[in-house]
Amino acid sequence: MKLTREIKTAILVISAILLFIWGYSFLKGRDLFANYKTFYVEYDNVEGLPKSAPVTLNGLTIGKVNSIKIDPNSGKLLVELQLKTDFPISKTSTASIYEPGFIGGKQIAIIPNFSDKSIAEDGQKLLGKTKLGLTDSVGEKLVPVQEKLEKLMANADVLISGVNNVLDKKGQEDIKKSLSELSKTIEQFHKASGSVNTLLDENKTQIKGVVSNFNKVSSDFSKISDSLSKANLGKTAKNLEKTLANVDKMMANLQAGKGTMGKMLNDEALYNNLAKTSKELELLLQDVRLYPTRYVNVSLFGKKNKPYVEPVKDTVSKVKN
Repeated sequence: MKLTREIKTAILVISAILLFIWGYSFLKGRDLFANYKTFYVEYDNVEGLPKSAPVTLNGLTIGKVNSIKIDPNSGKLLVELQLKTDFPISKTSTASIYEPGFIGGKQIAIIPNFSDKSIAEDGQKLLGKTKLGLTDSVGEKLVPVQEKLEKLMANADVLISGVNNVLDKKGQEDIKKSLSELSKTIEQFHKASGSVNTLLDENKTQIKGVVSNFNKVSSDFSKISDSLSKANLGKTAKNLEKTLANVDKMMANLQAGKGTMGKMLNDEALYNNLAKTSKELELLLQDVRLYPTRYVNVSLFGKKNKPYVEPVKDTVSKVKN
């Protein structure tokens, strides 16, 4: 079968079109003969993620970002991922935007959830997440440092202005005056120290005598302490404790009315009898003093004694009052 010129031309044109489509897809990074899986991820902010950015799994590139579109209703960014891998990606896997280094741009890392056994299907949405890159994290850490530096600079400005206000002409003169007075004080201190040294040199003999007397007193005191230690003070203290215990026991017996002394001290009837006897003895002595003839009668002519008449009144009580 012989091909005509028209058929050859048609085959050439179709081949050129197919070659153009294949080359265009190849330049875009898409292989027409490969089996791709398409997934979608929503982000609030893609952090400058470019199209055709690599998509990695544990550091291995398994695809790329195909397109980024803005949802007019929610304002979120819908990112289309084209993945070329046979690795089973679960439905709850996360697509995290990260920055691999200072020079490289943003990329997307697939973080699989191995506990979820349900495999994501082609065209399904994955969970989106944004991870701070090195530049962003360094910037975030430098923000509080910058704030502290600004506060420190402000405090330094206040301190410098305060020092400038203090160190005016009058302040400088006062500082000079204080320094001169300090130097005079130090000079006087040197003179005083010289006088003290002279005084010590002149009274060196007396000081030695005082030190020797102190040594003698300390040696005498040590001898006294040795004598006290040899005096068996412990035994004396024990004997004293026993004596005091016996005294306490005797006092307790007296208070309890035990023994003759205890009964005498605690017997009120005995006290009343003694008081009554003492009073009657006083009355008797008073009566003898006032009327001695009643008790001692000396008669030369055999005169009869007068009978005893009891006193009507207690003269002893009157005399006491």
